Amino acid sequence: MLKIRLKRVGRRHDPSYRVVVVESSRAAKSGRSWEVLGSYDPRKKQEEAALLKAERVRYWLSCGAKPSITVHNILARAGVVTGASGNALSHRRPAVSTAAVELEALVPSKGNSLTV
Repeated sequence: MLKIRLKRVGRRHDPSYRVVVVESSRAAKSGRSWEVLGSYDPRKKQEEAALLKAERVRYWLSCGAKPSITVHNILARAGVVTGASGNALSHRRPAVSTAAVELEALVPSKGNSLTV
């Protein structure tokens, strides 16, 4: 399966990214991309940050390539694709406060009920 994802280029503490088409089983930084579709600079204003080849992006999407969540958000802001922006941090475990953990320890669950 093909993915459209970001490939980091640039120096240390000076990030810039290329939007590339790669095989999903390969890492984006291995250098073996099928095509470079544009660039993205997160330090610029949102209007100027992405330089994309819109026609080629639409072509790869029609071929079945799936964009990563971050790339989808960039494409939506640039007007290349339509749709709501996704949460790029949703795959991480949500933060749990210590008060919730302590409360959960005090309340017995159905399987561990106290019997006298």
